[in-house]
Amino acid sequence: MRYLVTAALPYANGPIHLGHLAGCYLPADIFVRWLKARGEEVLLICGTDEHGVAIELRARKEGCTPMELVDRYYTQIKKSFDDFGIEFSHFSRTSRPIHHETASNFFLSLYEKGVFEERVTEQFYDVEAGQFLADRYILGVCPRCSYDQAYGDQCERCGSSLSPEELIQPRSALSGATPVRRSTRNWFLPMDKLAEGKVFRAYAERVVNWRTHVRGQFNSWINQGLMARSMTRDLNWGIPVPLKGAEGKVLYVWFDAPIGYISATREYFQLQGGAHNEEAWKTWWQSPDTQLVHFIGKDNIVFHTIIFPMILAEHGSYVLPAQVPANEFLNLEGEKISTSRNHAIWLHEYLVDLPGRQDELRYVLTAIAPESKDSDFTWLDYQARVNNELVAILGNFVNRVMVLSHKFCGGRVPDAASMNALPPELQPALEACWFEIDSARAELYALLSEYRLREAQAAMMRLSRAGNKFLAETEPWKRVKEDPQTASGILYVGLQVCAHLAVASTPFLPSTAQKISGQLGWTARTAESDRNWWTDCAVAPGQRARHNPHLLAAEQVLGAAAHLFTPITDEQLQPLRDRLMRSSTPVSHATGASAQFSMKESDKENKESDKENKENNMEMDEKQFVPVKPEVAYPDFEKLDLRVAQIKSAERVEGADKLLKLGIDLGFEQRVVVSGIAQHFDPEGLVGLKVVLLANLAPRKIRGQMSQGMILLAENVDGRLVFAKPDEDADPGAVIR
Repeated sequence: MRYLVTAALPYANGPIHLGHLAGCYLPADIFVRWLKARGEEVLLICGTDEHGVAIELRARKEGCTPMELVDRYYTQIKKSFDDFGIEFSHFSRTSRPIHHETASNFFLSLYEKGVFEERVTEQFYDVEAGQFLADRYILGVCPRCSYDQAYGDQCERCGSSLSPEELIQPRSALSGATPVRRSTRNWFLPMDKLAEGKVFRAYAERVVNWRTHVRGQFNSWINQGLMARSMTRDLNWGIPVPLKGAEGKVLYVWFDAPIGYISATREYFQLQGGAHNEEAWKTWWQSPDTQLVHFIGKDNIVFHTIIFPMILAEHGSYVLPAQVPANEFLNLEGEKISTSRNHAIWLHEYLVDLPGRQDELRYVLTAIAPESKDSDFTWLDYQARVNNELVAILGNFVNRVMVLSHKFCGGRVPDAASMNALPPELQPALEACWFEIDSARAELYALLSEYRLREAQAAMMRLSRAGNKFLAETEPWKRVKEDPQTASGILYVGLQVCAHLAVASTPFLPSTAQKISGQLGWTARTAESDRNWWTDCAVAPGQRARHNPHLLAAEQVLGAAAHLFTPITDEQLQPLRDRLMRSSTPVSHATGASAQFSMKESDKENKESDKENKENNMEMDEKQFVPVKPEVAYPDFEKLDLRVAQIKSAERVEGADKLLKLGIDLGFEQRVVVSGIAQHFDPEGLVGLKVVLLANLAPRKIRGQMSQGMILLAENVDGRLVFAKPDEDADPGAVIR
C-alpha cells in the first residue's frame, strides 16, 4: 500500500497565517512523518493555486500583473513552509506549463467523452471594459444591510451570500459602469446526472466512515439535489479553454486547481530524472494500491469530496479519495481570522518574532486542532501550553533524567541488570510506568490511524507524564548515597523512557525528537529501529503494545544535557499581543452579524454605523443574556459535585427525537446519562469527548432508562448548544472546584 497525501493548494494572493497552518498543512505533515516512520511508501504533494478572479482583483489593487503577484506570493509561501519545516515531497504551482498541459488534457478528455453540457446563459457584461463580469467583479448595495461595497457573491459587511441579481445599483469593479446582460456560452458539469454513475456511487459509500462534518456536508449537497456547474469562465487570467471558438474563456479555477495535485506529481517524477520516471506518476494516481488522502479546511469539502472525485470518476482509471480529514476553522483571540482586517498571525512573522520555536507552535496548534469544531488560538494560551506542558512536563522530565544520569551514572547508560535488581517496593512503580507507556503507544498508533492527531499528541505526552511520575515515586536523588545500584536502575528506566519519547515525538515535534536523540547519544537509532517501534504499537483495540523497554544499549555514552524548551516570558509576549490589537481594524455589527469596517471610510458613515451598531447590540443583548438567578450561599453551592467525565458511547433513544443515551466514564465507575441534545449533536461525534458532569444529581428514569447525572452545556445566542469542556489533560473523575 502506498499513500498519496495532498494538502490544499494555498491561494497565491497573500501569505500563510496560523489558520491555514492548523487547517491542513501541519496535520498533513504530522501524518506523513508518521507514515514515513512506519516505513510506508508516501508522497506529500502541494503547490500554490494561481488562477481565479481573486488573483486578478488583487493584482489590480496592487498595481501589478497577475503573474508578478503570484510570483511574489509563491516565493513567500514556499519559504515560510521551508523555514517552518513542512516537508513536502514536492511543492509546485498551477501557473507552470506542465499544469496547463495536464489540466487542458483533462478537460479535452471529458469533452471528447461527452461529459460536459454546452449551455448559453445570460451574464453581466461591462460594455466599457469589453468583458464579462464574474461575481467578484460586480459591486453594489447589499439588500440586507445597505453596504454599498458588497460583491456579487457576498457582502463582506454582514456576511450574507448573494447573487449579482440581488445587488441594488450594480456596477462594474473594472470601470464603474452599470453592467448589462449578454448571452455567453460555457461548458457545464452535469453533477446531478454524474452523481448516479456507478463509480461515484461506489465511492460515496466510503464517506460514511469520514468525519462527521465532512459526511454532513457531503450528504447535504447530495440530498438537496446537485445542479450542473460551469467548468469554464469568461475571464482573462487562467488556463485557456482548449476548444475552437472558446477564445476569451478559461477553465474554472475549481476545475484546474485540484488537477494541480496530478500535475505536481508528474513534475516531481520528471525532476527525479530518467526516462522511466515519465510514467511513474501513474503508479500513484492510477493504481488500486494507492490510498489518496486530502488534507483540507472545511470550506473546501464540497470540491474535494464531490466535484474533483466526480471529474476523476468520469475521466476513468484514477483513484478516488480514501479519506478527506478536513479540519474546521481556527479563530484568533475569540474572533474569526480576517486577512482584510489584518486580524491574523502570519507564519513568516512568527518565525522572525520567535525564532527557533517551530516545535512549540506545532505543539500548540495540534493541541487545539479544530478537528471536529472551530477552535481558538490566543497568545496567552500559547504561553501557558509552552510553559506548563512543554517546559514543565516534557522538557523537565528529559532534563532531569539527563542531569541525574551525568551526575550519578558517569554520563553513560547503566546496565539493564540494575533495573532488574530494583527492590520489591519499587516494582509496582516500575510496572505502572511500563503499563502507561505500553498503553500510550497502542493508543498513539490507533489514533493516528484514525486521523485523530490532537488526541494522538496527548497520548505522546503521556509518555513523559509516566516518566515524571516514576521519578517522583522512586526519588533516585535520595537513594543514590545509600543504594547507588537502585539509583542507576531508576535512571536506566528514565533513559529508556526518553528514547521512547524520541521516537514517539518525531511526527509531532521533529526538531525536539532529534535533540532528545542527540542528548542520549543515540547514534544507533535507525529508520529500521523506528519502523520496528511503530510496528510494535500496531495492536488490536484494547490491547497493549509489545513490552520492549530496551531501546538504548548499556554503557552508551550520553550527550550533554540541555533544556529542550525555554519559557515564554510576558516581555516576549506583550509586543505580539499589542501588535495584533493595533493591526486589527475595528469590527462592528450589522443586522446582528460581524462586519468589517475600513478605517478609510467616511466619518459620516462611521457615525451612522455606530448608531446602528448600538441599536443592534441592544437587540442582541436582550436575546443573548438570561438574567442572573437569585444568589445562593456558598454551602448550597458546595453541595454540587462537579466532575470531569468522558463519553465512551452515544446512541439515540428509540422513539425520542431529542434524547441521547450516553455511556459515561467517571474514572472510578461507569454511568448512563440521558440527555436532550439529539437535535444538536451526532452521537458518533461525541465519543471520546471530555465533559463536565453534575455527578450527585438524584437519578431519574427517562423513557425507561435510569439517568445518573447531568452534563453541563451552554446555549449561544443562536440557540446552538456547546459543551462546558474541561482541559484535555484532566482525567475522568477529577473534581472541579
